[in-house]
Amino acid sequence: MAAPEHPRMSDVAHRAGVSLSTVSRALRGAPGVSPAVRARVERAAAELSYVVSRDASSLVTGATGRVAVIVPFLRPWFFGAALAGISPELRAAGLDMLVYEVGDAEALDGYVQALPLRRNVDAVIAVSLDLDDRETKQLDDIGVPVVYCSQRAEGRPSVFIDNVAAAAAGTRHLLNLGHRRVAYVQSRDETGFSWGSLHRRDGYLQAMAEAGAEPLVVTDRAGQRGGAAAMARLLGAPSPPTAVFAESDDVAFGALAVLRRSRVPVPEAVSLLGFDDNDVAAVLDLTTVAQPVHELGAEAARLTARLLRGTADRAEHLRLPTELVVRRSTSVPRTSPGMHLHSHTDLRGRQ
Repeated sequence: MAAPEHPRMSDVAHRAGVSLSTVSRALRGAPGVSPAVRARVERAAAELSYVVSRDASSLVTGATGRVAVIVPFLRPWFFGAALAGISPELRAAGLDMLVYEVGDAEALDGYVQALPLRRNVDAVIAVSLDLDDRETKQLDDIGVPVVYCSQRAEGRPSVFIDNVAAAAAGTRHLLNLGHRRVAYVQSRDETGFSWGSLHRRDGYLQAMAEAGAEPLVVTDRAGQRGGAAAMARLLGAPSPPTAVFAESDDVAFGALAVLRRSRVPVPEAVSLLGFDDNDVAAVLDLTTVAQPVHELGAEAARLTARLLRGTADRAEHLRLPTELVVRRSTSVPRTSPGMHLHSHTDLRGRQ
């Protein structure tokens, strides 16, 4: 029998002697199809030169083969690295990736309520949003599996790091070198999200308290501009710190630029520590706390695929390790004597 000029899924079902839903599951690699039946369907599809249509398949099974990935921004580096980990793993599982850049909590509300997100995806991956209970409940109401990447969400599938423990380890590195005047630079946020990186301050404060050292927290805008502004204020303080721990490598890059322009030697006068292990960190010889961002994305995608196949627990938690990467931006303190910790414990940036 000659193959039809434009074969349809029903033609494959007829030739293989199975139902439309069986053809859809077999060609998508979904569970519930025996190896013998799957082979028969694949052979029929090959003989007819049939290519599975996601839209046709979804009409039969309700599945679209699409996963929505929600990110607050496409920049800076962290989000691109996470997406680079997610994309190939979804593709390997036969799933398409739709990226939604939400920007702030208000925009997230709109995306969650939008019909395309509710009806046109099989699952959602939320990247580094650190959502509160209300926002988490919003995603629950979408009605498809939601995997949290770079956030631990109780009772929900999550892939994350321990920001508190990682930041405490970074702070202890500076303390063990002999620093006592250690400042922490955090980013001021105006998006409405709480951000997992905010927990790093808790780790810093914990380690400083354990060592009996006075904390000094500086808050400014996010990114390199914020790091530069914070570093300028620290250098202008009556008793500048001998070490600075930046919330992220991006913030550290801004701080490093100001130190260089001010001809303050690093690490001879000021040790500098970042967080992330951004691709540029090695180039600039920045000591940093490395988190496996690419692997966070990849594991979130694998967990999503397993959930859709029915082979994963909907409350599965996967914590990935971090690592202190020591480079040449940190050393023992070698500043002149007579510099003492500034009495202010919190310096907040002003526009």
